[in-house]
Amino acid sequence: MAALSPGDPRPPPAAAAPSVPEAIRRFLGAATPSAWVDAAAVQPGLILVDHANCELKAASTAMNLIYRYPERTDLGWQMSRLAREELRHYEQVQRLMQALGVVPRPLSASRYAAGLRGAARRREPGRLTDLLLIGALIEARSCERFALLAPRLARPMAGLYAGLLASEARHFENYLALAGAGEEDDALEARLAELRAVENDLATSPDTELRFHSGPPTAAT
Repeated sequence: MAALSPGDPRPPPAAAAPSVPEAIRRFLGAATPSAWVDAAAVQPGLILVDHANCELKAASTAMNLIYRYPERTDLGWQMSRLAREELRHYEQVQRLMQALGVVPRPLSASRYAAGLRGAARRREPGRLTDLLLIGALIEARSCERFALLAPRLARPMAGLYAGLLASEARHFENYLALAGAGEEDDALEARLAELRAVENDLATSPDTELRFHSGPPTAAT
């Protein structure tokens, strides 16, 4: 991978340094460890490459939900818009990579998404509820990490990440609302607590490799 051009080394101005939205903090429960933030901040090229992959996977997930649940027209409309937005984000990341001289390359996937999908129930309607809750957790974690990284990055990447915050927060809300349409509140909260525990472990426990949604790399712990 080519070295990341330093660009403007100054940190972004105070107005461009976002904080993690309180609703996101409450929803996630466990915060991203500082060791992950420290490791990611010094490897922005790697994070951008994996981020581009994540945007493609997010668009693919949305499309798969449309195909799998055609009877849920409310889901179809939401996922269609979300997929288009995720693809626009992919294009934004690719343009920034090109501007900074970051060369795309294959990366192994982190255990994060597979670990969450593996926790989903197999039978319907529970599986759809779980997939939507997992989508909300992933989008919320993305929002949190954009906010944590933006103040630590050079201006081009910091600006992109600060600008993506609102989209990720909206996607989180959309997934959560769709999940709530199919299950009673008490049952939804109980299932969310179970999936949150899985997500928290995946996002905070030591990981073998640094990725956008990984835990802190072992060398940093």
